[in-house]
Amino acid sequence: MSANPSERLDAVTHAIERAERIAGRAKGSVTLIAVSKTFPAEDAEALIAAGQAVFGENRVQEAKAKWPALKETHPHVELHLIGPLQSNKTKEAVALFDAIHTVDREKIAAAIAAECARQDRRPALFVQVNTGEEPQKAGIPPREAVAFVARCREVHGLAIAGLMCIPPVEDEPGPHFALLKKLAREADVAGLSMGMSADFETAVSFGATHVRVGSALFGTRPKPDSA
Repeated sequence: MSANPSERLDAVTHAIERAERIAGRAKGSVTLIAVSKTFPAEDAEALIAAGQAVFGENRVQEAKAKWPALKETHPHVELHLIGPLQSNKTKEAVALFDAIHTVDREKIAAAIAAECARQDRRPALFVQVNTGEEPQKAGIPPREAVAFVARCREVHGLAIAGLMCIPPVEDEPGPHFALLKKLAREADVAGLSMGMSADFETAVSFGATHVRVGSALFGTRPKPDSA
């Protein structure tokens, strides 16, 4: 990590606290998820040493390689899946993650329900909403989100903690955050997983309960292999 991880964490934490204060919200009402995808275990370890306890990963396989040893050493740490979940990875995801933010279709809801029963584990679950209705992006269309949450509960027996979104990069994020908040109210869920490094303060002003921050904590991501 190129800069002092403690200083990076302090800067982001203070920005969240300032946004909470401006929005008239209680200090500590927002959970910071440090997005450690593509960064090595030692970078996550440095943030844990600085006091961070909640981390996010995009891929089950990467998390499986990185986190079991870290969680054994630091059992208080929470791990959240914030990337797409393939049905053939559901068993591993339920075993490893404390929260899954990307429940986005019937097949995944059914697979998660089966694994939760099999493993007797209950990760917190968020339904991903494709607020920009982008064809290349995962997530339930906004018009179907409330009914999907109801099906998760009534058909699959899942407790849904909240909704998640990733606004289109070219859009102002505020309207997307406002839409997610409206849908959460209609679906009767409290959690709002929204906001990343560039817009987490805006997300806090719209009621985010979880913000997913990577580059502001870890710096520029390593470039993936070309293979």
